[in-house]
Amino acid sequence: MAIHFTKNEFKERQKKLIALLVKRKLDGILMFRQESMYYLSGYDSFGYAMFQCLYLGVDGKITLLTRAPDLAQAELTSIIDDIRIWKDEAGMNPALNLKVILKEFRCENKKLGVEFDSVGLTAFNYRLLEDALKGFCILEDASNLVNRLRFIKSKQELDYIREAAFLSDKAYEAGIKLTHAGAFEGDILAAMQGAVFKGGGTYAGNEFIIGSGEHALLCRYHSGPRHLSEVDQMTLEWAGCYRRYHAAMMRTVLIGEASKEHENMHSVAIEALEACESSLKPGNTLGDVFTAHAEVMDLGGYKEHRLNACGYTMGCAYAPIWVDYPMIFEGNPMVVEEGMVFFLHMIIMNRDNKLAMCPGHSVIIGSNGVERLSKTTLDLEVM
Repeated sequence: MAIHFTKNEFKERQKKLIALLVKRKLDGILMFRQESMYYLSGYDSFGYAMFQCLYLGVDGKITLLTRAPDLAQAELTSIIDDIRIWKDEAGMNPALNLKVILKEFRCENKKLGVEFDSVGLTAFNYRLLEDALKGFCILEDASNLVNRLRFIKSKQELDYIREAAFLSDKAYEAGIKLTHAGAFEGDILAAMQGAVFKGGGTYAGNEFIIGSGEHALLCRYHSGPRHLSEVDQMTLEWAGCYRRYHAAMMRTVLIGEASKEHENMHSVAIEALEACESSLKPGNTLGDVFTAHAEVMDLGGYKEHRLNACGYTMGCAYAPIWVDYPMIFEGNPMVVEEGMVFFLHMIIMNRDNKLAMCPGHSVIIGSNGVERLSKTTLDLEVM
């Protein structure tokens, strides 16, 4: 069975969530985030593309409502015993199936938390949910309850993230071997993704990002791979992923030669990265970390070319994106704690002269500072 944590660890996570529910005076929670389902039970699927809900009550009852294709998925990847199926048929409203379950669990006139901020709960599905439960129970936003538990990683989670970081390094190593003038971006991506699979990893929460020439200034994947020019720049952003846990990295690689401006951008970006690492200590805030980033960037002359965030949490994640909350941005009051994991990205994108420089990697927060997960050099790569 593809279950990657002990039953005891899952039960402890559920107990902690129940304690938060009691503190919020909620009688249960309706979860639509796949990350929450995986974290609490091991359930591993992309079934959240359709209506799907995991219920947990303060009495410990846990039930999954999903479709028939995910029955075996839930049985083989989770510790959930109570799996309910809604049937695909004309006029079907799965929210009514959920109401039947909630009636069975005596949730009438009770207050239930809901993960409103979820890819799995589309506006269409929310309207089904709202109509089905109107007058039956009270719904309250509880989007961040499970996330709060997920901020601090267990020993097993950290082991998986370290393995993901190892795969990140292997992916870069495989891709850089194929990087030269005339190389095809598709070959580079294939080598990077292949290295993750060969190492026992899995698909990341979003596509690996590659862009060369002017496209090196993009922070998103785009279709249409090209061949590298004799003198070129190529930005890569990717993540090793192991047991759904991520460790992202980022680099801008130069082809042919390095201009003085590229060298300066790289120097400032690395200084900013190291400043962020120094600031990522328990007790500091994420706003403090962003300030460390901004001060270096601005002093280096790149205030107009940096972004308004310089990193975010890493953990278990599903498509469409591996980005997790919280993000590192100006004034964020969230306090850094031991056991958190962050991806730090120092992105400089000068749209005026069409030059980019974007180093980054993931770190674990220890009692006195960060554990840098990547073993890959931060030196400027010129191929």
